[in-house]
This record gives sequence, C-alpha cells and structure tokens, in this order.
Amino acid sequence: MTQKDRPWLFRTYAGHSTAAASNALYRQNLAKGQTGLSVAFDLPTQTGYDSDHQLARGEVGKVGVPISHLGDMAALFEQIPLEQMNTSMTINATAPWLLALYIAVAEEQGADTAKLTGTVQNDIIKEYLSRGTYMFPPEPSLRLIGDVAAYCYQAVPKWNPMNVCSYHLQEAGATPQQELAFALATAIAVLDQARGQVPEADFPTVVGRISFFVNAGLRFVTEMCKMRAFTELWDEICHDRYGVEEPKLRRFRYGVQVNSLGLTEQQPENNVYRILLEMLAVTLSKNARARAVQLPAWNEALGLPRPWDQQWSLRMQQILAFETDLLEYDDLFDGNPAVDAKVEALKHGARDELAEIGKMGGAVAAIDYMKRQLVDSNTARLQRIEAGETTVVGVNKFTGTEASPLTAGEDGILVVDPAVEADQIARLQVWREARDDAAVKAALADLAEAARTGANIMPPSIAAAKAGVTTGEWGAAMRAVFGEYRAPTGVGRGISNAAEGLDEIREAVDAVSARLGRRLKFVVGKPGLDGHSNGAEQIAVRARDCGIDVTYEGIRLTPAQIVDRAVEEEAHVIGLSILSGSHMELVEEVVERLQAAGLGEVPVILGGIIPDEDAEALKARGVTRVYTPKDFELNRIMTDIVAIVGEGSREAA
Repeated sequence: MTQKDRPWLFRTYAGHSTAAASNALYRQNLAKGQTGLSVAFDLPTQTGYDSDHQLARGEVGKVGVPISHLGDMAALFEQIPLEQMNTSMTINATAPWLLALYIAVAEEQGADTAKLTGTVQNDIIKEYLSRGTYMFPPEPSLRLIGDVAAYCYQAVPKWNPMNVCSYHLQEAGATPQQELAFALATAIAVLDQARGQVPEADFPTVVGRISFFVNAGLRFVTEMCKMRAFTELWDEICHDRYGVEEPKLRRFRYGVQVNSLGLTEQQPENNVYRILLEMLAVTLSKNARARAVQLPAWNEALGLPRPWDQQWSLRMQQILAFETDLLEYDDLFDGNPAVDAKVEALKHGARDELAEIGKMGGAVAAIDYMKRQLVDSNTARLQRIEAGETTVVGVNKFTGTEASPLTAGEDGILVVDPAVEADQIARLQVWREARDDAAVKAALADLAEAARTGANIMPPSIAAAKAGVTTGEWGAAMRAVFGEYRAPTGVGRGISNAAEGLDEIREAVDAVSARLGRRLKFVVGKPGLDGHSNGAEQIAVRARDCGIDVTYEGIRLTPAQIVDRAVEEEAHVIGLSILSGSHMELVEEVVERLQAAGLGEVPVILGGIIPDEDAEALKARGVTRVYTPKDFELNRIMTDIVAIVGEGSREAA
C-alpha cells in the first residue's frame, strides 16, 4: 500500500438563466465540496451571437449561462476569487473571446494572471463532427486554437489552451477505437498548427499543456482499457512525432464527464447506477485516472437537472474518493493479462484508423470521412438496441415498473423562466448605451486587423473585452474576415439494407407515393442553434432507407429557412429536432410560417427532450406528433410518418 493519492477535481457542469443565477449555483456547489468549476454557456454565447440576435430566439439561458459582455462575466464570478479557482469552460468557436473576458475579469479582481488555472475546450474539429457550435472554416479555426496556445504558454502558463474532446464523439456513436483515433488525430492537427506559431525550443512546453476531455460509457471494463490505451498512445505520439523527451510533458492529462447518451427517459432512477459504473472506468486505474470528473444528473434525459440532482452526483464522487480505500493503492490492473490484451487490441484498432486518416491528409481533410463513420456507427448502435442484441434495462428489457416517487409532481426538472430572455436583452441594451462607442469601434478595428494579418488574436480580444465589445460584435468581426462554414451531415444518398423490418414500411411508402403521384417528401430540419444532430441524422438515414425522399441540410436553420425549403420541395411532412429547450418558441414560429405560406395542412412532427405538458401544448398548436428519447424504435416512427401522410392523401383524394 502506498501513500494515499489526492482526489481528482470534483466538478459539476452548470450554468443557466443568467450570470447572477449561475453565480449563486456555483457558490452553493463550492460550499458543498465541489473543488472546481465547469461552466456551461448558452448556445448564442457558444456560437458568437448576442442574446437579441434572430438565431438566439428561444435559446437564451437554456442550456447554459448567457455571457454577452464583460459585465456578464464579472457577475458570473462575483465573490469567486479566480486566482484560487480551477475553471473549465466548455467553449469552442468563441474560446478566444471567453478566455479574454475571463482574463479581463481576473485582472479586475486583482489576480495574478500567471497563476490562473483552468481550461478552455477549444476543440473545433469535434464541433464539425458532433456538437455543432462551430463558426468558421477549419483553417482559420485551427489558427485561432494556435493563437490561444501561443498566448497561454507565456501569459497564462498554468492554463490548458485546449481540451481535445472525445466526449461528444462517443455521444455521436463512436466506437472506442474511433474515439481514440479521432481525438488523437485532432490533437495532431492542433499541434502541427501550433508548431509554426511558437519558437521550436518552446514547443515541448506547448505539447505539455494540451489536455483531453473524454467520455466513459457503461462497458466500464472496456472504457478503463480505453483510457490506458489513450495514455500509452499519447506518450508514443509526443515522443515519436514531436520529439518530446521530458516524460512529464508527455503525460496524458484528462478530465471526464461520463456518458449521457445511455441515460434513459424510461425508469430514469436506473441512471444513478449507470453513472456510478461509468465513473469507475476513469477512477479505478491509477495510471489512467482522470484529473477532473463531472457527472451528469440522473434525470438529464427528462430535462435540466435541479441543484439537488447535481448534489446527488457530487456526493457519488465524494463517497468514492473519501469513504472507500481506492486512493490508497497503486494501479490495480498492471500486469493483468486480460486488461493488457484488450489495451493492445484497442491500440491496434486506433493505429489503423489513424493511418487511414493520415492517408487522407490528417483530421481536417478527413472531416467528411469521420462524420460518415460516426453516423454509420450510431446507426449500428441503434439497430442493436432495436433488435434486442444490446440490452438496455427498462427500455427493451425488464420494462415493467412501479411508479417512481422521484418523478412525481410538477417540479421534477429545472425550467428556465421564459422572462429570462427579455431580461438578458434589456441588460444588454443598457450595457451598449453606457459604453464608449469610440473605444468599441477602435477595439473592433484592431480585432479585425489582427484577424486579417495573422497577428495573435488574444491581445486585441482582451482589449476589446475591456472596451465593452459584446460577444455578437466579436463574432461578427471574426465572421467578416474568416467567413462561415457548414459542416457535412454524414447522411449519404445511398439506401442501406442493414436495418431489419423495412420491407413492409417500404411497401407502405410506395403505396402512399403512388396516391400522391410522386415520392413521399420528408423535410427534416433543426431550427435554432441546437447542434446536437444525432437524432435528426438517424431519422433522416432511416427514412432514406425506407424509400422516403429526404431533405436534411444540417443544423442551425431559422424557422423561415425551414419553411422556405418545405415550399420549394413541396414537402408532404416536416420533421423538427430540438434538444436545447427552445421547442416552444421555435416550433410555434415554424407552424405560424407554414400557415402563412399556405402549408397549414402539412403535418409537423417533433423530436427532442420535450416535457409532457409542452408536448400537449404543441399538439394543441398544430404539431401532429411528438417523440422523446423513450421512442427508440425508429421503424415505428417511420410507420407513423407514412400513416400520417397516407391519411392526409386519402382525405385529399
């Protein structure tokens, strides 16, 4: 037995409504024993829009905290001394801007910025592949990541300038080998970029500041082996590719949030056990133990968790760290032949995948390939659940249950007050009116100049933060120079026969299409800023495989764009996917625009995390059917869609 290890950082991914409300939540969590912060930002903040932008409608404060300017950031960390805090910010496209705001607030607090510790996620490649909060094309995006790394290693040397994030890759369906390979390929792309932005002698220091943020699923033995494979492969890449001799700088440093994809709406109390088992994957093996852990809440498949739900997950970490003897022992698995064999198999599969990506020219060139692989892997995962090959307790097996007291009553989830958006916009307008317009104009000019000339974006971003520039203004200045980007959807045109039970559905599609006089047309859209596209992609893929003519153009569309596409395509049915909580505002606007365009009779179906009362309200406003995570049988959804259109075609006849 060795000296007892220090526990990992205890974090809770949190933020909602307003900066003031989130600050109160952070201070409550810290008082309960949380040892680091993990900031969730709302979607307008993540995508570089102010709260009053058209695309921000319905999204403000829903999945995180809105940060529109320095005043918001100061309110977020009021009475929290940043020099003493380890803060993780899940922010990517706007990472330089949010870090600039954080540094400016720290300076206002009188902090020594050289002592700031924390992380910005800053992994744009996985945004193209899975999460969707990208802004710019790959080349300028990588340059901005390099700018943050080049600035931080000198000015904020204890800060991690990038969290290579495989978490969302697994959420999008990645196998363990794909998660390993795609994340490591991303790290290679970033370091290859950064190598040209710092002196060669300083490059090993930059390598040593790259960290990772991973996922851990329920197959916790495989997941533990995956983490051991990560540590060994990363050491190999740092030494062989980049010539880093110092072992400390080759260390695989990572934080984790365990898997949310496997949390179920059915019998959600079972999720407590799932979360605990997943945590073991990243804590049991000392040589591959996480440096920071944040756990989802048991009810996240139902909606936003309440403070009590987050406390339950925090207590789970504390019990493992302080009540068990786990931290008293060396690695429990060194020399275990079964573990060693699995680690080697995962490394072999990851190396093969990395070689394939390398042949294409690296991660950026392989974005389309990786996206298709993720969609295909997720399709196969869902098919195994539908076929019963993969057991999900309470979903496709052991479905009988007693009523749960945990979900009884009306306050089972946190609901963001609809008035939050108007309040945030009002405070934003006050901020704009009170600032020095000349200083703002000059700061934006300097920012645009740095973007055009290739100068490091961090110093003018910090100056812009202090001048009162807003998130949307920073984003607009960057978009004006770098342009915008639409990532591939991963939804191909070719029909697959992999799914079972499609013959009857295809016959029904053919029959309805014959009555319609043309192929049944299905327009699938994601309105608003929600970038979690897995569900929409799988619906589009299964509809295509059933013989339906599908149009799916990816994420971040306005209701007007979706309705325009429905008019152009003469859609027979429209499917909307929203997981960000903005369904009431966005769906109502789509329905209103359809009616104004003379398409009020076209059925609208909705998928997402939709509380029952909201589903009933939306049906009363014209939505035909609502599906939530419990509706995992895609063939049944396809049968419903064909029947809905078929009924309409008979009535029209």
